[in-house]
Amino acid sequence: MAGEPSSALPYYERPADHTPLHTSDLPDTPVRDRNIVASAWVEAPSELRQLGDDLPGRPEAEYKRRIGRWLLWRAGPATGDAWYWAADAADLSRQHTFRLQPEHHDAGGDSVNGEGAGPSGATSTRFRAWKEDLLAHP
Repeated sequence: MAGEPSSALPYYERPADHTPLHTSDLPDTPVRDRNIVASAWVEAPSELRQLGDDLPGRPEAEYKRRIGRWLLWRAGPATGDAWYWAADAADLSRQHTFRLQPEHHDAGGDSVNGEGAGPSGATSTRFRAWKEDLLAHP
């Protein structure tokens, strides 16, 4: 109802949810009141469990949402130095990563915020383009 406070919290204020979940239990849309952590996902591959190991503070990956059949996770902050990881929900061996970095401009003046190859095999330097590649290649 209008005027009622929202239960949505900024990502950095959401409590870690360690409740065990299977792949089929991971929600389609973003969870706004808590962060589902990689250690709670029963089928989590080792690549996901180790995703933030090279980042400051070694953050545990947190579930973000489904993009088509892809499960999207992030280790690190929403802006700056972080890793995104996506896996095909039906075949967890199909995995792709995107390294998010502070935004800068390349020699041609184009905005760049990271690098990662998607399922098409193309390397993207924009996170949005990487997500679009996931959606276009189920």
